[in-house]
Amino acid sequence: MKGEDVCDVQCINEDSVREVKSQMLDDETFQMISDNFKVLGDPTRLKILYALILKEVCVCDLAAVLEMTDSAISHQLRLLRHRNLVKFRKKGKMAYYSIADPRVIDMIKMEAELTP
Repeated sequence: MKGEDVCDVQCINEDSVREVKSQMLDDETFQMISDNFKVLGDPTRLKILYALILKEVCVCDLAAVLEMTDSAISHQLRLLRHRNLVKFRKKGKMAYYSIADPRVIDMIKMEAELTP
């Protein structure tokens, strides 16, 4: 039984199909986007990213903010770094992290505004 949200007749508009197909991304790009969303699907990593939106901080400070161990934070940061979402710089013996891709800032802020 068909619902109201599907076509009542099977009719393919070849022009529409051709137009959309010509603008589709390749499978590798979709896989990369999907992998990024998987990484962003973890609340701890989102908290880390949100903290880094607010200020560049070191691992020790992130651990204090999130009330986690340095090693747990480092593990999450490695995953974020692997996806090129965060970057770090060394200053003496300290490693400071910041957002590497400003699009992440826009996406998180937009989602935060939409959430009741």
